[in-house]
Amino acid sequence: MRFLSLLSGSAILLVTATPLSAETLREALVKAYTSNPTLAAQRANLRAIDENVPIARSQGLPGVQLQSAYTENVVKAANSFVSPDRSGTASATLSVPLYAGGAVRNSVRAAKTRVEGGELSLRGTESDLFSAVVGAYMDVIRDEAIVGLNTQNVRVLDVNLQASRDRFQVGDLTRTDVAQSEARLALAQSQLQTAQARLISSRESYIRLIGAAPGRLDLPPALPNMPGDPDNAVAVALKNNPTLLAAAKERDAAGFDIGTARANRLPRINANVGGNYYNYLGTLGSGTATAVGQTGTAATVGLGLTLPLYQGGRPAAQVRQAQDARLQSIERVTETERSVISQARSAYAVWKSSLEVIASSEVAVNANKLSLEGVRAENSVGNRTILDILNAEQELLNSQVTLVTARRDAYVAGFALLAAMGHAEARDLGLDGGPLYDPVKHYESVRGKIWDFGSEPDPAVTGTRTTDTAAQNSNVTRTLDPMLDSRPVDRSAKITAGEQTPNR
Repeated sequence: MRFLSLLSGSAILLVTATPLSAETLREALVKAYTSNPTLAAQRANLRAIDENVPIARSQGLPGVQLQSAYTENVVKAANSFVSPDRSGTASATLSVPLYAGGAVRNSVRAAKTRVEGGELSLRGTESDLFSAVVGAYMDVIRDEAIVGLNTQNVRVLDVNLQASRDRFQVGDLTRTDVAQSEARLALAQSQLQTAQARLISSRESYIRLIGAAPGRLDLPPALPNMPGDPDNAVAVALKNNPTLLAAAKERDAAGFDIGTARANRLPRINANVGGNYYNYLGTLGSGTATAVGQTGTAATVGLGLTLPLYQGGRPAAQVRQAQDARLQSIERVTETERSVISQARSAYAVWKSSLEVIASSEVAVNANKLSLEGVRAENSVGNRTILDILNAEQELLNSQVTLVTARRDAYVAGFALLAAMGHAEARDLGLDGGPLYDPVKHYESVRGKIWDFGSEPDPAVTGTRTTDTAAQNSNVTRTLDPMLDSRPVDRSAKITAGEQTPNR
């Protein structure tokens, strides 16, 4: 299922398309997927978790040790006639674990289970990152639109103020009308400043997640395959949410940890093979006339049994500790399950309500445009005041901002709903920026390695820095949706002294 393919039909975004050169949501997601340091760090963490499998398996494999020593007997006892002046020794020992009480088996099982959990956690990190990218992407689009609306509103109010002053000069308006226009313009200017600051902040957040400054952003495609009701969304989420599945894997791994802890009070059996070589370097019995052998070898073969009888209560404490850790992981599964259910239901509610807000806001925008035109016409014949016009302008602006915000909220909530259902990861999004990262490939390459001296080059750093990006501004890069555009309020002709021209 490729969510970012071009799909037709959606009640979420009813706006005109931007030029073909605009950056798409898919391109932003690809940039984040290939260069975000949070995701890169999680991949590195999973590779480290992969190594726990060969580490755990090594406890059940043979071990070989080589020891050597060179000794100078600087001071010898006076009655020692055969002590060597110096000696060299070497020994080799091979130890093969035969029985460890299940410690190795359970450690390997726990490590493998945690690898599976780590892969699910990586999926969860991808999903969280993509949700954040979608939010940042839509924030920039929303805040650009709001800056455009407020800029338009300031222009309109500035025209109104100039017209009000002209009409005041000819006695058509009072000083109060002019003061109301001045106050409303000042308020609009402050709202514009706030909107511009919010746009800059949204662009900086975009850079933090994606690693590059946003250009002209294209409108995102519709979100397909949305659930029909919250119960369906929850059912899918409980089966597919990667964070919940990862918590379940940690619970299973904690169960194997209990077996590992219990093995600490069971006997261990090893098969041992050893060899020794010594050389006195011609210094043994050098003060006697009797020839003495200066070198020799020895070999041993046997079984070693370690039977713990008393360890100060440590094994029992380790078992209790592992049991409590497993209980903690069980509770975390329940906690995560609650969170997933809440996320799915909340996202569904916000998504559905935002769609309703979009529909009602579109009606409100059209109605407020007609209302504003009517207030203008009535003002021209003296039935409406300047304050009525100013209020109509503000109502239109409020409805326009509500519409823009609802469009953003609907898309972000819809994507968050898909993320909670486990359908917003790299494998689902159809990213075309190259092959996807395969966590299983690294695990398969290291799981069977037993050579102590194997090494690989340091992994490449993929997270990009943003120190070279310029500080963002509040310039608007896209035109307003025609539905949001509104013509200046006061279109009266020039007013000359002693002549009154109706305001049309």
